[in-house]
Amino acid sequence: MGEIPIAVSRLGENDLPEAQNARAVKWLLAQPGGSVVIVTPRRAVESASLMRLIAQPSVRHHAWRGFHGGHFDGQRVLYAWPDRQHLNDLWNADADAIVVIEWGVEETAEWIEDVNPIQLFPGETIDPSPRAEITLEPLPNGVDEILEYVAGMAAGYSSGLKWNEEDKLKADMMNRPERWASITIDQVRAKCRALGMRGDDVDTIAGFLQRRKEGRRFNVRSSYRTFQFI
Repeated sequence: MGEIPIAVSRLGENDLPEAQNARAVKWLLAQPGGSVVIVTPRRAVESASLMRLIAQPSVRHHAWRGFHGGHFDGQRVLYAWPDRQHLNDLWNADADAIVVIEWGVEETAEWIEDVNPIQLFPGETIDPSPRAEITLEPLPNGVDEILEYVAGMAAGYSSGLKWNEEDKLKADMMNRPERWASITIDQVRAKCRALGMRGDDVDTIAGFLQRRKEGRRFNVRSSYRTFQFI
């Protein structure tokens, strides 16, 4: 997600949610940058610190419904209580600073591992950890090369994976089932994440494989219906 400052405010031991919210606000306002935008699940917000911030004339407030994330260029962003899908909206956002208020550790665990943000706890700030080199066992049957190709194509688009690359994957999974039979969902997720793919794309590709393992078929456009990767 670039070199922009990113933090996550987490609930500590004997901590209170309002204190967690206040840490996020304090951190964001200390960052240099443009105007502040706040994204919450609903328009109604039960937090005194967030409501004080929302009340400022220069601050914009969006609820999830009807709002498509990712348009944060030149802004400081406070994203409150996102689920996994809404965390994906932050991928490659060109904001000046981003702070997430964590809702649940299961929702944010993979995002924290991928993004490596500053972690805000009561009385303690944990800086990003040094990046460890990721070593994965090669995936057989050419799957490594396929995922590397798809990741390279997705990286060329600001919105990630395009329909034609999705159709190629779906067609290959149906036309070459033996290629994918021994590959697990976790292996695909790990490889895609190691390639730096955005969260939405990781979920999409893993979802394709999950559906095939459940015996489901795909609708593929006629131009790719017989496609197979070499």
